[in-house]
Amino acid sequence: MTTLADRFSLRRTLSLARWNAVLLSRNRLAFVYAAVLPLLPLALLFTGERGAPSVGAGAIVTMFLVIALFPVYYNVLSQFVSRRDELVLKRMRTGESRDAELLASIALPGAITALVLSALAIPIAAALGQSLPVNPLLYAALTVLAVIMFAAFAYWTAAWTRSAEAAQLTSMPIILIASIGPLTNSIPDMSERLRDLLSLTPGAAISDLVRIGWFGLDGPGAEEATLTFAETWSQAGRPLLVIAAWTYVAVVLARRSMRWEPRA
Repeated sequence: MTTLADRFSLRRTLSLARWNAVLLSRNRLAFVYAAVLPLLPLALLFTGERGAPSVGAGAIVTMFLVIALFPVYYNVLSQFVSRRDELVLKRMRTGESRDAELLASIALPGAITALVLSALAIPIAAALGQSLPVNPLLYAALTVLAVIMFAAFAYWTAAWTRSAEAAQLTSMPIILIASIGPLTNSIPDMSERLRDLLSLTPGAAISDLVRIGWFGLDGPGAEEATLTFAETWSQAGRPLLVIAAWTYVAVVLARRSMRWEPRA
């Protein structure tokens, strides 16, 4: 009888993840994208009125999207495609490694980087005059959900990505739908139909949850914190459902289209 230990080994997964992290650290450009670039948007905190929630929300939302797109999404996509084209994944699947272990180990370095950077953003923003998160639990939940969602997006995108170089083009649709969402908060006079449509994108949901969970902002045009800890939970229901729906779709499509070998 097959046990859970036979299907998934945490020891093997962590060992593979450590190997992937070493390879990532040796690629200087990838390392800068993963560990340095995501924190640069915090420089926006020096603009505008110091400590203003609207300024802080824009900077943190931008930082969060960069964290999701580079350490997680693009890093997982390029690593998976590279390992697949080099037949590394094919060889490892013939040994002890299970599929779930391989997928988790590729995602872990970027996921841990994202979690660390999201945590570092709190003291950095506080030192630059921003308030601490109104609902740190909601902010932590957003970080975990975003990591899962964009890792799933990466494995889905890998299905039609022929090479690591091609990932620069095939990643654009996901980057676009993630980046266009925050426009709902930056253009107050946007039509309601377009605002409703954009609110269903992952980027808009992330933007809403940052504004609600960290800054207690109620609505796209809000500039002052008005939500309490308890009120943030009720306001977060819709964007949480949007992220959950996108994550489910990405996971299902990734499982259906997963390819472990390069196309002939």
